[in-house]
Amino acid sequence: MGICISSASSGIHQADDGLENVMHVQENIVSHGIERLGSLYSKEGSKGVNQDAAILHQGYGMEHGAFCGVFDGHGKNGHIVSKIVRNTLPSLLLNQKNASAKTKTVRDHSNEKADDGLAPSEGFHKWKEACISAFKEMDKEIKLQGSLDCSCSGATAVVVLRQGDDLIIANLGDSRAVLGRINDQNGIMPVQLTTDLKPGVPSEAERIRKCNGRVLALKEEPHIHRVWLPHEDSPGLAMSRAFGDFLLKNHGIISLPDISYHRVTPKDQFIVLASDGVWDVLSNKEVVSIISTADGELAAAKSVVEAATAAWKRKFTSSKVDDCTVVCLFLQKRKQQSDFIF
Repeated sequence: MGICISSASSGIHQADDGLENVMHVQENIVSHGIERLGSLYSKEGSKGVNQDAAILHQGYGMEHGAFCGVFDGHGKNGHIVSKIVRNTLPSLLLNQKNASAKTKTVRDHSNEKADDGLAPSEGFHKWKEACISAFKEMDKEIKLQGSLDCSCSGATAVVVLRQGDDLIIANLGDSRAVLGRINDQNGIMPVQLTTDLKPGVPSEAERIRKCNGRVLALKEEPHIHRVWLPHEDSPGLAMSRAFGDFLLKNHGIISLPDISYHRVTPKDQFIVLASDGVWDVLSNKEVVSIISTADGELAAAKSVVEAATAAWKRKFTSSKVDDCTVVCLFLQKRKQQSDFIF
């Protein structure tokens, strides 16, 4: 079952979705903030055990804070790795942030810009450093799991932190975060917050090849670039950054996240994070449209997952459906469906 934790009631409750792959934490939630609403949902595909995991932690770091994360496992033990990351990374990150707050360091951030062209807040720089340290420590902790073979197993991660009007985005792999924003025509438009970090991305392929890893696509799937050992046709990893996958850690696969910043504006309506099983069959525009027309905020994540599952069956009739996982966090009091133009 899913788990819902509420520090206000000092209890642990079964989540309504009945899914062990997702966790919703509500810490010191109060009723005056409708912008605090969010939902998450995960559905097993047809490849076997669901290897995705997700968390929505509201009240994270501050009263109006949130930690959103989607973790997509792969390999024999990927389902275990994704849950270890989900259960460990939020507290690991907060510990790193609190530790860094006790030390004063001077760094030049003059060249850094947010996506609106303005300089990020000082809080962003502290969270960025904490993310880098936490992701590095997370990878070490996975390696120390003596009974868990992660030589060819691992997990990707896409994380969005909300701290007031600051969004800190950390991406490791090929899951994705997208912002739903009102455009000038009063419609909802998608703004992609992350880059899909796959071996086919030129800068990622360059790093891998400098470490003697090989980036090649199989003849039967020429559109999917994979990472191979220097002298062996294995393991064929389809992403360029991940936790675990220690067989390839000396050949260009890294656990360093790509980190960016966004300042929330009144036009920004929601954030959606999803595993690649969703983005493989639905466009950014389709996903934000589904969320905007969903029957309430709490139904938004499930609506996207169900649409993705249907799209898999419709578009790839001979392929196995991938696991699909979505986290939605609403940033404003949501308008009614009739207020938007599509």
